[in-house]
Amino acid sequence: MVQTRRATQLAAKGEPLTKGDHTSRPFKRAKKEHQPDERPPSAVVTEPNDLEQNSAVAGPTKQPRKARQKKEHAIPKPSDFAPRVSSAWKVGAHVSAAGGVENTIVNAARVGANAFALFVKSQRKWSSPPLTDENVASFKARMNEFGYDPKYILPHGSYLVNLGNPDEAKREKSYDCFLDDLRRCERLGLMFYNFHPGSTVGNATKEESISLIAECLNRVHKDTSSVITVIENMSGAKNIIGSQFTELRDIIEQVDDKSRVGVCLDTCKYLAQYGTTYVSIVATFDEQVGLSYLRGMHLNDSKTPLGSKKDRHENIGLGTLKLPAFLTILSDPRVQNIPLILETPTFEAMEVWECEIKVLNALSEVGATSGASGEEENLAEREDILNDKLGDIRSVIREYRDHKEKVGKKSTSGRNTSKSKARTRKRDATDVEEEDEANSSDDAQSCTEHSE
Repeated sequence: MVQTRRATQLAAKGEPLTKGDHTSRPFKRAKKEHQPDERPPSAVVTEPNDLEQNSAVAGPTKQPRKARQKKEHAIPKPSDFAPRVSSAWKVGAHVSAAGGVENTIVNAARVGANAFALFVKSQRKWSSPPLTDENVASFKARMNEFGYDPKYILPHGSYLVNLGNPDEAKREKSYDCFLDDLRRCERLGLMFYNFHPGSTVGNATKEESISLIAECLNRVHKDTSSVITVIENMSGAKNIIGSQFTELRDIIEQVDDKSRVGVCLDTCKYLAQYGTTYVSIVATFDEQVGLSYLRGMHLNDSKTPLGSKKDRHENIGLGTLKLPAFLTILSDPRVQNIPLILETPTFEAMEVWECEIKVLNALSEVGATSGASGEEENLAEREDILNDKLGDIRSVIREYRDHKEKVGKKSTSGRNTSKSKARTRKRDATDVEEEDEANSSDDAQSCTEHSE
């Protein structure tokens, strides 16, 4: 009960209440007290309510919906894809491991690859869940089923790892990540592991960082049993190790077990550093390092000019290198039977890699019938073939680039924000200077486009 306004006013004036003045009233929202039914049970008549009457007319009530069962996907098999081209030049791409490392094999078959690269765990995290026995068994079974040879598989290392960092704690963190990757490769039965050598981060000389990298390789070779560590050449940022072939040579010279170290040549990176032709590049590499150490190549055209010291990947034939340079590579018997891996932009469409692989395989057929012809300028007689293949690449890229731009307009803001956050996390994790990080940004983006 609450006091009425009239009673409150009279009390404030000190005037007495009269008989007609109500002193209190019930709360406005007070619920009526439930009055029990005094009638005997026999007198209570139960009548159907409206809902019951409607139900009686409409029939039985609606049954609860059954839980939707997940659609079972058919297990991919080799006959689902076009037969791969038989060639001594093993062309492939860096394919996605989304959904399980065993899916890389299916993704490689989908684009017609005779070789492939993969990440054996997230390349943007220091640690990842371990491979399950099911992952390993499925990977090995599919390798056999689809006819892939481990010597044409080139796993790529984490972009966080810097074995040349003079800070001992940070270098140890890199080493643990590096070692974990190699152990995963061993479980999967893989032979190679490709990695970026590292950076001085501006706190050491290049000679000091080179020695630190070699020490880590000697250590990891003792902590594992078989995987060959494959050092990738770099593009020339000032603190990055590996842009000069002599730096790769100096690392190898300090490695005890030289049977477990090799080199991967990236065409975009050597163009950025040396700015000359493939023939002269290979001659320099053979003189300073030795072709016996060449374990694989990354086939990328370049968006930047010769000697730019920038690693900006472009689709095959559309950049500075041009298609004749790749014909020269695929006419060279010295690069037969090693993985030749694309890291070019795909615009989130695997059809781009499928087209590029077809073009490169066609060039290898031309090279096989005519042999190496020397400098790119001497390939004029094949101009018609090259123009035809270049048209194929331009057509498929135009289609999927335009489609991606159209679809991506609505989500551009969110995507840019997430990429910015990812780059920030990467810089915080590695403490590598901005110009050093830019050295691997393009191949990181092209490789992870299907891998996230």
